[in-house]
Amino acid sequence: MATKEECDQTLEREASLQPPRKYQVLLHNDHYTTWEFVIKVLERIFHKNQTEAERITYSVHHRGVGVCGEYTREIAQTKVLQVHSTAKANGFPLRCSMKEV
Repeated sequence: MATKEECDQTLEREASLQPPRKYQVLLHNDHYTTWEFVIKVLERIFHKNQTEAERITYSVHHRGVGVCGEYTREIAQTKVLQVHSTAKANGFPLRCSMKEV
């Protein structure tokens, strides 16, 4: 059984732990990537349904940027790399970035 001191130390450590920082993953508009390709990226990489994918694509097209979701740093980095890799493989210049929330 843990001593009172060990329990206090454990509680102190747990209280000092912070949740991981979140990052928004953003898609950026360009004049070459097709609407259909952006929809597919959002559905396959970000697991968005048709309605969500269309809403984000509309934002990308009309506002220049669309938020795909919020993730921990490592997951956000992976999503950005997946978008760039998929776009390059399909001949599109689609850009994706991340920013801390």
